[in-house]
Amino acid sequence: MKQDNQFLMALDQGTTSSRAIIFNKKGQIVSSAQKDFEQIFPQSGWVEHDPGEIWTSQASVATEAITRAKISAHQIAGIGITNQRETTIIWDRNTGEPIFNAIVWQDRRTASFCNSLKDKGHADMVRDKTGLIIDAYFSGTKIKWILDHVDGARERARKGELCFGTVDSWLVWKMTAGAAHITDITNASRTMIFNIHERKWDEELLALLDIPKEILPAVKSSSEVYGTTSGDLLSAKIPIAGIAGDQQAALFGQLCTEPGMAKTTYGTGCFLVMNTGNKPVKSNNQLLTTIAWQLGDEVNYALEGSVFIGGAAIQWLRDGISVIKDARDSKKMAESLDDNGGVYFVPALTGLGAPYWDQDARGAFFGITRGTSRAHMVRAGLEAIAYQVHDVLKAMEKDAGEETKEMRVDGGATANDFLMQFQSDLNQCEIKRPAIIETTALGAAYLAGLAIGFWEDLDEIRALWKADESFKPEKDKKEMEKNLKYWHKAVDRSLNWLTD
Repeated sequence: MKQDNQFLMALDQGTTSSRAIIFNKKGQIVSSAQKDFEQIFPQSGWVEHDPGEIWTSQASVATEAITRAKISAHQIAGIGITNQRETTIIWDRNTGEPIFNAIVWQDRRTASFCNSLKDKGHADMVRDKTGLIIDAYFSGTKIKWILDHVDGARERARKGELCFGTVDSWLVWKMTAGAAHITDITNASRTMIFNIHERKWDEELLALLDIPKEILPAVKSSSEVYGTTSGDLLSAKIPIAGIAGDQQAALFGQLCTEPGMAKTTYGTGCFLVMNTGNKPVKSNNQLLTTIAWQLGDEVNYALEGSVFIGGAAIQWLRDGISVIKDARDSKKMAESLDDNGGVYFVPALTGLGAPYWDQDARGAFFGITRGTSRAHMVRAGLEAIAYQVHDVLKAMEKDAGEETKEMRVDGGATANDFLMQFQSDLNQCEIKRPAIIETTALGAAYLAGLAIGFWEDLDEIRALWKADESFKPEKDKKEMEKNLKYWHKAVDRSLNWLTD
């Protein structure tokens, strides 16, 4: 397995596209391929995917990546999978045909049912068992909806004729030609029917949602051989050996393997995940408690928080109000000023996420004077991203009972050095940007490689991680505390805006 002519393939099945990336033993990208697929919006608030298109797009990019690498499928030592989480698929166990479209994590069709569960007093029980809040985001109520709305589905489920799976399960089923109906523990932990303490499907939660246990996949660790490709895919029998949901895979790809280590993905929104070690930490700040990964018998837990509007703040300044022509100009404009001029932007364009969780908040600029320029507004937009990440990180530190050692970052907005330096000053900790930013796919590859001996252990993998750039605090802590004072004042005036 350790020969130079062997490689690992990561399948990165995302919300809008399927990707395949091939890595060598140094963790370097050899080739990649990507294909977008259709987003289906049957009505307002509903989001679906065609499971068949998820599969065909993923299979085609796997073949394309091998062709581009100019290698044979027999040189792929193993496959790792990372996927959009919570998205729900139910299919016929005999024919492999889905009984309904995939209901995507973004879908809100079960929101009213979730509210009814809260009204009936189930919130604490669900949170205690799963680490999650009751929300349409998670898979459980999506499963119930399909079983409720497809004729005969629940009866067929009870007879064992149907299979439920998140996207990882669906891909493994298809790749093994139905030989393996499994999921990994990270994806299971996002369903709202999995007990993260007992590490098994929970009978009380299944009864609450009227979900027959016969449809559930076996729950496996994040790094083991689940099966091999049937030979119909890639004309080779390749071990499928690593699975993790996208944010957990990114945490592992960033090698945040010690408690207190955290990563932030800066995309349209910002996703923060902190490793909390081998014990789950219950959040008192509306963060999610989730499983980070399982290696062998050892389970690592994590705290997770999300910022709704991250890079989207700069997109809105560009596309919504034309304050900036190109997002790449934001760094230069921000650095043209000595400070923010007292201008603060609360980007509550779709409400505020963690740790505020206020869907009635709305965006606003504060501190505007006759001296305010476009550059001030752009700088305020960049600073707002960092303020929001800071607030979630501090909530995580309170829950975890320890300060962040360092924060590793990935995502498109990390290319902005001003933002990264400001984030370091604000957090008063080191920010590390990796040389290889495809951390989600890399995490899946690492998990698969460990399972098959491509890499011997975590120490060998840690030696592969390299920072492209490191940002250390340069500004005085008191100056940052002054900025935060006015930021929080601005947030307070934005909260509950739509409340009568």
